[in-house]
Amino acid sequence: MRLHKQQGFTLIELVMVIVVLGILAAVALPKFADLGKDARKATLQGAQGAVKSAAAIVHAKALAESKTTTGDDSESVTLEGSTAITLKYGYPNAATIDEAAGISSSDYHVAVASGVSTISGTKDGGSTAIGSCNFTYTPPASAGAVPTISAVTSSGC
Repeated sequence: MRLHKQQGFTLIELVMVIVVLGILAAVALPKFADLGKDARKATLQGAQGAVKSAAAIVHAKALAESKTTTGDDSESVTLEGSTAITLKYGYPNAATIDEAAGISSSDYHVAVASGVSTISGTKDGGSTAIGSCNFTYTPPASAGAVPTISAVTSSGC
């Protein structure tokens, strides 16, 4: 009696391979799908670093020009020859921190309320802020104080 050699895969083998691939995809997909949130958070952390650096640079210029004593937005310094940054106790005020940091309105939404600037990421380069994905900049409240820059809140990214 002659035995026939098996050629190809059986239907059961093919189904099992498809099931295993489906399980692997279900486990791996959420890890890749979460990259958008991480990217938005990292972008905001970069903007936060720019705000911290800009505040330090403006303060250094204000110290050099002896413009650190008033908190009434009456003093300003000029950066790069043309950008006037209004000061509050030698640091940028809430309305001009985005200019000092070079934050673009197409990439970030900046809202100023009660002397606090809230910087958020935007959807598709528009003016709509992304939920609670933001950080705040609060200028100093008195001479000798420093501005407060909150940590990036990323729960709503």
